[in-house]
Amino acid sequence: MATTNDIKNGSVLSIDGQLWSVIEFQHVKPGKGGAFVRSKLRNLRTQKVVDRTFNAGTKIDFETVDRRDYQYLYNDGTDFFFMDNDTFEQLQISADVVGDASRFLLENGTATISMHDGEALQIDLPPSVVLEITYTEPGLQGDRSNAGTKNATVETGAEIQVPLFVDQGTKVKVDTRTGDYLGRVND
Repeated sequence: MATTNDIKNGSVLSIDGQLWSVIEFQHVKPGKGGAFVRSKLRNLRTQKVVDRTFNAGTKIDFETVDRRDYQYLYNDGTDFFFMDNDTFEQLQISADVVGDASRFLLENGTATISMHDGEALQIDLPPSVVLEITYTEPGLQGDRSNAGTKNATVETGAEIQVPLFVDQGTKVKVDTRTGDYLGRVND
């Protein structure tokens, strides 16, 4: 059995029947009293983030989570389908698990899926993806009411903010965590 001294970022803990991923932690040794571990945990099913403090040396259960790269194939409106790059087996995942990642999932793109006991827990996309602008209004040179940005729709259907000079058909790099425009991509 492991203790709180073994906690690392990315570790998965089983607490009260729930799986929690360690976002950050800090071992604290105050001048008076015993040492403790202050941590920030994310529930892998609900994505809720909580702060939790453990006494140093407390026994905790670590869980094994398998993280693998999968290729995104398609969605049928309710579920998303992925293919394992090694075994070529297909995996069906509900839209609830995919969550906001669906905004930037591009067919044949790669995603890392965390699995535990045959159940998909979460999907992680690469930090950025290259997407094509499918619709945006023409940018007017004198229009500076919104700090030089305008709405644009990318090929996955997500809406992002882009500078006024970006036109329809332009390929752009987008941060998958925040949805921010990172720059144009030249072919």
